[in-house]
Amino acid sequence: MSLHSSSSDDNDDFYDYQDEILRTPIVEHTPSEYSGRRDFVDSHSHSHSPSASNQNHLSSSPYHQNPGYAYRQRGSTKSNHSGSSGSPASTSRAPSFENTKQAFAGSSLDTVSIGSVGGLSVPPSNYDARSYDGLSLHSTPRHDRPHSLRGIGDRSPLPLRRGGSPTSSVISDREREDIEQINVEEVEKRRRIQIYVFVLRCIAFPFNAKQKPPQHDMQKRQAKISKQELTKIKENFHAFLSGEMQIMADEAFKNAVQSYYEVFLKSERVTSMVRSGACSANDFREVFKNNIEKRVRCLPEIDGLAKETVLSNWMTKFDLIYRGNDGDQRSQRTSTTTNELILSKEQLYEMFQNIFNIKNYDHLILFNALQLDNPDEQAAQVRRELTSRQQQIDSGGFKMKPWKPRFIVKEMEPINIDELNTQILQLKSNLESVPVKGGTIPKHTKKPSRQSNTLPKIDVAEEGDQHLSKMDVVLSFGIEVKIIDLKGLKMPGNKNIYCTMEMDGLKLQTGLTPVSKPFWSTQGDFTTTQPLPNIKIKLYMENSSIISIDDKELAKITLKPTATSSKNAQLYTLTTTDKKIQEQLQLRVEVKMEKPQNMKYCGYLYAAGKKIWRTLKKRYFVLVQVSQYTFTVCSYRERKTEPTEMLHLKGFTVDYSEAHPDMDCNGAQYYFNAVKEGDSVTFATDDMYERYNWVQALCRATGQSHKPTPPVITTTANGGNTPNLPNLPKGQGEIDRARKHGLDEYVSADPCEFNHAELFQSLQSLTLEYRMNDAYTCLGWFSPGQSFILDEYAARYCVRGCHRYLSYMSDLLDKAENGLMIDPNIIHYSFAFCAAHVHGNKPDGLGTITVAEKQKFDEIKSRLRALLEHQITHFRYCFPFGRPDGALKSTLSLLEKVLMKELTSNMSVEEVRSVITKCLKDAALVNYTRISEFAKIEEAAHKDPADRLEDIIHLAGLCIEVLQQNEEHHAEAFTWFADVLLEHNEMFWSLFTVDMDACLETQHPENWEIFSLFSLLNSYLLTDKNLVHGEFHKHLKDIFAPQVVRYVDLMQSSIAQSVHKGFTSKEKWEPKGAGCVTSDDVLWKLDALQTFIKELQWPDDVFAEHLEGRLKLMASDMMEAMGNRTISAFGSMLSRCSKGLDFVVPSEICVMVNTLSDCKAQALKLCIMAGESTHRYHIHIEEYLESAIKHILDSLLERFLLVLDITLQKLKRYDEGSFLKSILTLTKPTNELGQEYIIFVFGNMDMICNKITDDGYFGNTLLEMWYGQQVDIIHKWLAERVEMTLHPYQLTCLIHIIKRLRHDFELQGTLCEEISNSAYDAICKRLSVEETSQAVNESRPARTLASLSVDLDT
Repeated sequence: MSLHSSSSDDNDDFYDYQDEILRTPIVEHTPSEYSGRRDFVDSHSHSHSPSASNQNHLSSSPYHQNPGYAYRQRGSTKSNHSGSSGSPASTSRAPSFENTKQAFAGSSLDTVSIGSVGGLSVPPSNYDARSYDGLSLHSTPRHDRPHSLRGIGDRSPLPLRRGGSPTSSVISDREREDIEQINVEEVEKRRRIQIYVFVLRCIAFPFNAKQKPPQHDMQKRQAKISKQELTKIKENFHAFLSGEMQIMADEAFKNAVQSYYEVFLKSERVTSMVRSGACSANDFREVFKNNIEKRVRCLPEIDGLAKETVLSNWMTKFDLIYRGNDGDQRSQRTSTTTNELILSKEQLYEMFQNIFNIKNYDHLILFNALQLDNPDEQAAQVRRELTSRQQQIDSGGFKMKPWKPRFIVKEMEPINIDELNTQILQLKSNLESVPVKGGTIPKHTKKPSRQSNTLPKIDVAEEGDQHLSKMDVVLSFGIEVKIIDLKGLKMPGNKNIYCTMEMDGLKLQTGLTPVSKPFWSTQGDFTTTQPLPNIKIKLYMENSSIISIDDKELAKITLKPTATSSKNAQLYTLTTTDKKIQEQLQLRVEVKMEKPQNMKYCGYLYAAGKKIWRTLKKRYFVLVQVSQYTFTVCSYRERKTEPTEMLHLKGFTVDYSEAHPDMDCNGAQYYFNAVKEGDSVTFATDDMYERYNWVQALCRATGQSHKPTPPVITTTANGGNTPNLPNLPKGQGEIDRARKHGLDEYVSADPCEFNHAELFQSLQSLTLEYRMNDAYTCLGWFSPGQSFILDEYAARYCVRGCHRYLSYMSDLLDKAENGLMIDPNIIHYSFAFCAAHVHGNKPDGLGTITVAEKQKFDEIKSRLRALLEHQITHFRYCFPFGRPDGALKSTLSLLEKVLMKELTSNMSVEEVRSVITKCLKDAALVNYTRISEFAKIEEAAHKDPADRLEDIIHLAGLCIEVLQQNEEHHAEAFTWFADVLLEHNEMFWSLFTVDMDACLETQHPENWEIFSLFSLLNSYLLTDKNLVHGEFHKHLKDIFAPQVVRYVDLMQSSIAQSVHKGFTSKEKWEPKGAGCVTSDDVLWKLDALQTFIKELQWPDDVFAEHLEGRLKLMASDMMEAMGNRTISAFGSMLSRCSKGLDFVVPSEICVMVNTLSDCKAQALKLCIMAGESTHRYHIHIEEYLESAIKHILDSLLERFLLVLDITLQKLKRYDEGSFLKSILTLTKPTNELGQEYIIFVFGNMDMICNKITDDGYFGNTLLEMWYGQQVDIIHKWLAERVEMTLHPYQLTCLIHIIKRLRHDFELQGTLCEEISNSAYDAICKRLSVEETSQAVNESRPARTLASLSVDLDT
């Protein structure tokens, strides 16, 4: 069953059943009985109190916040409680509830009732409030209708609780408040139903606006994120970070997700954004995408892997984490955004039914009573509205309306009349543009002749009316003729039969079928322009004879279908043409004649008029719609395309009438007439329902405001007149049903009697409230369906554009002031429209400006400026993370628009800058206050200095994070105000300076942890090109410069004491690192100090250069001091060592050499200024260290050669002629002295090579010099004894020494050139000669020089 098909008997029973359930019988009481029912009002108010949702809505309603409902005396003025609204003369307005409290004290409340509000008839204050769920109270008096109907539509006075005295008329304040509350709720219900009726008509027949899908991104809305969904998203990301999700990811992606989770998802600003209704899944995705783009951009390039691929892979993983386990459900909800596009009428009905809280039962009644499924009725309603409005303008009746606008200039009143006329003309033009679809004429159909432009035999009702050509009333019908089967034919043989159908010269034929089975089910399609066509059908039998040409005709019939004929298959009796057929033939035929859309009604009528149809007789009439404002009644004859006579219905009024004695005609029983000045036509039908349908169709065509009421037909029964109430047609029955449920006054209300400006304001407010609570991040934008209905309503009921957008902005500002996010673009568009109107630019063609519009605009402008300043001041929290995208930039643009004095005047840049400067200064205070409260700085004032320093470092990190986020998400919006944003940042840091200075004052003078704070702040400031060397940066330098100097002084003193104490008393010359204990400690301190100062990145170049130079000088001085003490210690230790063959270089001396070498190596780093390549800050330190090392080298070499001299002195005792030679020979020495010397050489060589760690420089140099000078000394010693023969002992020792020296020094890497030199060759030659000589003398074979050389080589 269709949703709106409720005219059947079953539905009637259902409605009656509902009525019976909802009825509450009310017992009449006299005033004296009220004293026994003192608790009636209280119990009644509690039992009928509104629901919580209704209370919430009423509390937010402007009518509830400002209950300016007027009161009036029932006795002085009469309330119009009929179906239509009361006239303005029957209502009077009083101030408000507060002003009327005195009226209650001075008069009985039984005589007090509420007046009209916004054109609505309002119930009295003491009515019976028992009603059915939002339905207005019925207007029929209690005593004028059956007792069974009381309850739903009852407006009887509400029984009041009286005092103990019967004469007392004063009620308590509580009772009065209860009654007033009930009245307010009832007024709001009635108001909503009436607006809903107007909205239903706009949905059913829109002719001014079109429903369009969103054209740009700002109107395309995503599904919003709720608090529950935010919690679920956090859980999903926490599960991923905890490893509970089986998603493979690298470390970089995990770090990105960790940062996103900590910074974004756990932020309180995101929770606030979700509460504001401005957060969607797209926002979450875009924030993560922007974050990872920066991270991926910093990653190094990888061969074969593009960064775009990495981004795509990461976003895919992000989507998996975001959706979690409900991915399908989430994607399904995201796909529901398609519902934001085009809505059907049924969807629009349902949406506004929810907006107005109308139950489906009430909607069905209104739908059927308004005939919303009948476009002709809706178009007629529009014509009636426009006619009534035009009549009010022409008669000046609109000036008597209480809502008549007051203009800022009195001369605008005649202009307003012209504007109203222009609006009505525009509405008529829009209505005329609605196409009236007529029938099409196919190619094979004969077209009417076009020889003349006017119809023959047509009398026009009035000479001044428009003449219509025959093409204006052409009708095109499609006819489907389906021949099914034949009954009654009995013929022998096996003959074949078939049928033909012919109309307007077009002849069609069915297929052949045997006589025994006469079944075809063949359809033929025809088109014609004749309202009364003739279809000829003939039955033929196939002639199988060769001689015969034509088939034999058996029977025929002529059908005369009409557009209202039955479309079901029927049996038609054929007229036989073959005398051999005696039986009756019946042919089953189905004929469907389609009704063209420009034919509104048709049928046979009796008609008689003054100018046309002068003879009362039955004719076939067709009501033809030529255009939306042109209707004609045409009479046709059979098989005629052109009408015989035609009546143009312009100016006629149709109503039911009684039978006229002079117009008696057989069959004419029910009469109605069409009358206009100077002409009248009387029509009659033979059926009551046919008359009702004709009257309704003609009323829609004439556009008359008067709706005829069918007369009550009475019959005589039991000797009296009893009303005969047959089943009425659908339209009248639904109206009666609406009247029965108290809804008739809304259906029959004249729209011209309402203040549509106020009604539209309520409609727009309710629609916006519904929109803000739906599942989309609308940001104040209406959906396409909602915008479509609002546009249609505003255009149809002539709502002023400025009033519309002022009301819209007022509602949007209410939402924004309550914390909901509103797109500034839509406020910008509305404000620009209203500003253009107020300044006389006519954006909608209206040049008149009302006082209310001007005052409202000034109020909106003031509120809007305050809101924008608040949003800019709290930009970090109103637009968290730059979302919604571009909202902050649009807010600044809107502020510029608001600050403009005139629409066309140039904007004062300085004024805008000053306002934004003030806002950003306040923003600095707001941001820092919230950050300091989060860091609990106020509580830190009572902590220890160390804890306070830790808290201030944490606060500094938070401040840096805030400014970095501002730069990332908000700086682009302040592109044109970059200097103002810089002032905001400086102001922000100046507030931090107060807490920082207070914390530093409590620190110990030697608490060097404060440099962590400086390093953190200075590193950030150096990366910000706007804040570097700014006010805060200068203050930071001024605060920490003395601390740096003091730190360097203390470090210098500490290092100097380490040098003095270490080398004086503590140093034991044990190896540590590359030197000794003291040198290693001092060099580390020097390096750490320079590294610390370098990492401070001091922003002042002069002071930084000074610090660097001082540290280089300090390092040079400390190295020189260590060198002096090392040389002193070396000399002291060397002097205590033996000078004989038992001398071995002490390890302490090796450590000393290493210390000097380490100082020399560190001098290259510690004593060279940054940026210098060759020049050293103190070049003499290198020369000094080289000289110190050379001094040690020479001293050791001298000691080594001294031992050799001592050894040669001992060998000298064996010279020829020596006194001791003979004595020493007796001891028979072998080679003891040579072996001892070689042991001495090997021991010192091993010590030098293993203990000195100077990369071979010192050891190689010493060994080379030592070896060379040893050879030279031995060569010189032998040269002195060239005339002498060596003693065998001398020869043996020298041969062993020379042979071992070469071998050992060669193993240590001494160059071959140094080993094999001329002195060495001379020594070898001499020793070979001496050995040979001794061999001859001792009669033993002597070794030759070559053999000696070989031995030496091996």
